[in-house]
Amino acid sequence: MNYQNILEEIQEEIKPFLEEGALADYIPALENVNGNDFAMSIITLNGEEFHIGCSDKNFSIQSISKVFTFTLALQNYGRKLYERVGHEPSGDPFNSLVQLEYENGIPRNPFINAGAIVTTDRLISIYKDNTFHEVLKFIKNASNYNTIGYDEEIFKSELSHGFMNLALINMMKSFKNIDNETNRVIETYFKQCSILMTTKQLAHAMLFLANHGVNPLTNEVLVSESKAKRINSVMLTCGHYDASGDFAYRVGLPGKSGVGGGIVAIVPKKMAICVYSPKLNKQGNSLVGTKALELFTTKTGLSIF
Repeated sequence: MNYQNILEEIQEEIKPFLEEGALADYIPALENVNGNDFAMSIITLNGEEFHIGCSDKNFSIQSISKVFTFTLALQNYGRKLYERVGHEPSGDPFNSLVQLEYENGIPRNPFINAGAIVTTDRLISIYKDNTFHEVLKFIKNASNYNTIGYDEEIFKSELSHGFMNLALINMMKSFKNIDNETNRVIETYFKQCSILMTTKQLAHAMLFLANHGVNPLTNEVLVSESKAKRINSVMLTCGHYDASGDFAYRVGLPGKSGVGGGIVAIVPKKMAICVYSPKLNKQGNSLVGTKALELFTTKTGLSIF
């Protein structure tokens, strides 16, 4: 199969959709991007690479970071993590307070904001002041890129406008589901969301989840096979907020989106994919990115279904 040709076909077919959607203007720093940017990268398990668009351009990974924090938390806590955060779809927006209140401060899954804040709190209980460093170190190791960092402007923009996330963490603290000091947790969480990566780097970073927890290019075991299975299943059912069912229906791959415009997805035992287009649909997922992935699985037949 000629993946490069397929990517080039997709690049032409998504052009009419680039006018649709909207930037994540509730984080002011995310408005300062080119709304017409588009990139897509494929890395296969044997190291073949295929790219289109601005695949070397950094963007804010936002909630894609939740895949890496969930992986680290699951490594450290195992099943005990589920005492603090569930693994069921929420069916509600990613920053919903309502569900959190009537479920006594236990978030439905680690990919909504409240759940990711809890996993960050769990990591701080282990790594203390080194938490962000450990998360970044894991991402660098998984991707084999040592130059990855975060954007200070985006971090500060989130910190000064993240009122809903502050409400979430304070509610969970009231239910005793946050152990550490709230400012410390929320700052670490926002810093993780502000990490900058390219589609090329993110596709590399997700390869271990396409290969039962083992980085196929280095043979390093990053997570056990059973935990990789759990992470992929939660990506499939919860990776796109209240549009997760629709993404599974249209694309048919485990994946995770971020309001920075990125989406990562994996084809088990074959490849990892990342697409970037910053304009979002009403659920907060990349509109063109979702369409591009739908076209990819339609053209290739590489769906898990």
